[in-house]
Amino acid sequence: MDMDCEMKPVEVLEKYWGYTSFRSRQEEIVDAALSGRDVLAILPTGGGKSVCFQVPALMKPGIALVITPLIALMKDQVQNLNDRGIKALAVYMGMTRREIELALNNAVYGDFKFLYLSPERLSTTMFRDWLKDMNVNYIVVDEAHCISQWGYDFRPDYLRIAEIRKICDAPVIALTATATPVVADDIMEKLEFGEKLLLKSGFERPNLSYIVRNREDKLGQVINICRSVQGTGIVYVRNRKKCEELASSLKNAGISASFYHAGLSHTVRTGRQEDWKSDRIRVMVCTNAFGMGIDKPDVRFVVHYDLPDCPEAYFQEAGRAGRDGKRSYAVLLWNNLDLRRLKQLENASFPDLDYIEDVYHKVHVFFGIPYDTGEGRELKLDLMEFCRKFKLNSSSAYNAIKYIEREGHWVFQEDSDMQTRVQIIPSRTDLYDAEIPDTRMQMVLEVLMRTCTGLFSWPVRIDEDYVASKAGVAVPELRQILYKLSLEHIIRYIPADHCSMLFLKENRLRPKNVKLSPERLERLKSSWEARTEAMKEYVLEDDTCRSRFLLKYFGQEESVDCGTCDVCRRKSADRKLSDATEAALRSFIADRGGEYTLSDINLEFAAPGSEYSPDFLKILRRLIDDGTVPPYRCA
Repeated sequence: MDMDCEMKPVEVLEKYWGYTSFRSRQEEIVDAALSGRDVLAILPTGGGKSVCFQVPALMKPGIALVITPLIALMKDQVQNLNDRGIKALAVYMGMTRREIELALNNAVYGDFKFLYLSPERLSTTMFRDWLKDMNVNYIVVDEAHCISQWGYDFRPDYLRIAEIRKICDAPVIALTATATPVVADDIMEKLEFGEKLLLKSGFERPNLSYIVRNREDKLGQVINICRSVQGTGIVYVRNRKKCEELASSLKNAGISASFYHAGLSHTVRTGRQEDWKSDRIRVMVCTNAFGMGIDKPDVRFVVHYDLPDCPEAYFQEAGRAGRDGKRSYAVLLWNNLDLRRLKQLENASFPDLDYIEDVYHKVHVFFGIPYDTGEGRELKLDLMEFCRKFKLNSSSAYNAIKYIEREGHWVFQEDSDMQTRVQIIPSRTDLYDAEIPDTRMQMVLEVLMRTCTGLFSWPVRIDEDYVASKAGVAVPELRQILYKLSLEHIIRYIPADHCSMLFLKENRLRPKNVKLSPERLERLKSSWEARTEAMKEYVLEDDTCRSRFLLKYFGQEESVDCGTCDVCRRKSADRKLSDATEAALRSFIADRGGEYTLSDINLEFAAPGSEYSPDFLKILRRLIDDGTVPPYRCA
């Protein structure tokens, strides 16, 4: 691909993507990267962030490291690049050691242009050893707001990025769709920019109408929206149960709908996503697990059935509507119950540190992990079962687990495809004496012991394709053999699954040795409170254009009224009604030769069913004050 080094950026864009020109700010970002400068690019959802790093990476010798926390998006982008004839690969949590070594070997010797990484890989010895031999042209930080503790989705492993800059001297291209000025400055500081360079496009979406409605009957509103707006749509809800219930209600109302959440298998999720993208399903009811990286330009409406926690999440999700530039709608439904829920969520989201440490130890007890052991373990965590066992509130326990992740003790993945795992139950001595009836079972055991370490201590991930090929059997046959070995109590067999996973980054610490920073907890809490207050202000606002409100939140002071949001439309309707009322007042008074009383005005303009503005007396006072009409006389 070295021939791309001689091309112009727009020629590379046309060669691989078929576009003859860049979108707003894209070329400026590409040029800054090609000049070797660190750059932070803030582009709204659908603004084409990927092109901003993919084009310059193709024009420079070497490979680009792309750090992103979204495994599903990572796989999708690697596939898209490969489909375009661009060599790309990925390394993420959940791969076997052999798979990781093969990928890193290819990154060094295989003429690949992109290596996608999940952030937790950055601190591993294996990755850093291979990194020394890589010719890295760019360090790309996707979802860059994750590095800021003032942001809404802080990930502690992102703080490791600055460390790898000391190993490979490459410029940084950081990208995000949502960052306030404070967060943007923090991103550049944490990534140790040589000089701070922030490039961002305007966040205006002139074709997107923001609508906020205070409604008790949310279901009726959603049905009405689905029937009155043509085209495909997304309905976001907070939890999986409501997701399924709402999809069922829409189908019962005759609307083509389905649901999507992280609890579904990978096969089901992929199938439903494809059905929606190809218009076989019109409306997708989903949690926020849906939508990241999906490039469907003709989404006509996005409805938020529940009030989001912060403007960042709302702006990003609402922005998935109308990427083709045609009129589309972002509708947020709320009521007083939503405001109370936000307050309750605050209490559950920030349990005290004693509770958090107690959850830390209970997790280890749940899996039978003693003190000073456990590093490297991968644990399938059924949160509901865990909470039932220890009689814990599921929301508080979940947030404690997430906070422990932020402190760097483990990695928690809710949407994870777990590979098959095996543990040998007998000791090595007892295993040699065990009677194994089938020679194929013996062969599989020998392959496992030769290729996997730790088998006698805990369940270990296995590469089914590799083990099957070494044992001379097909993968379905391997699974049958593993099952039979488990029936003989030779192994503990845990088949591949889609579940929540915990990856332990250290041995279990003893009581009072678990690092939990009260300062960080307080900072996260105050930052969360500020964002939820902004979200409340947004829904309660009745005088400021919705678009202007959001733009100002993200630091864009210069803007104009959109003219299409619910506030602008109401104000426009109010102005028309006010103008009509003013004209009627002037005509009424002129017909009477300027002789009229206040009672005459009230009888005419306050009559039941009146089509005039309820502010007709204010309008009359203004007309009298500026001399347009004479004062009324006392009766």
